[in-house]
Amino acid sequence: MKIALASDERTALTDAVLRDLQERGHEVETLLPEPGATLPWADVGAWVGRRVATGQADQGVLFCWTGTGVSMAANKVLGVRAALCGDPETARGARRWNDANVLVMSLRATSEPVAHEILDAWFSTPASEEPEDRSNIAKLNQIAETVSIA
Repeated sequence: MKIALASDERTALTDAVLRDLQERGHEVETLLPEPGATLPWADVGAWVGRRVATGQADQGVLFCWTGTGVSMAANKVLGVRAALCGDPETARGARRWNDANVLVMSLRATSEPVAHEILDAWFSTPASEEPEDRSNIAKLNQIAETVSIA
């Protein structure tokens, strides 16, 4: 699977998750600053969102200090369902019920062992095929296509 991974900061966690993804056999494209440098979180989130939405990546993994900013940015891209996950059960639910295609983790709150558990849950959980769940996913795109501010 091709994964787009990005963060506004490069940390031990981002490097550990990158290694973990590669060890799982994924092809990983990254947008990471040099150690000690930063990138704008909005640009980082949009970069992953665009790669997933256009099919350049099958899924994405994002980080920022809280995870909130990059989640917001990625979710502005039509077709992206970014989920901020702090534990494996949230990751399972995001994949199962929301067919999330971008995993987001907090640099501040996620330890390397928990990140590994989150990745295990994310990649081992398929999206639900239940009609109610699929209908809700379809509604997300309808909302994004039809909502505008007058």
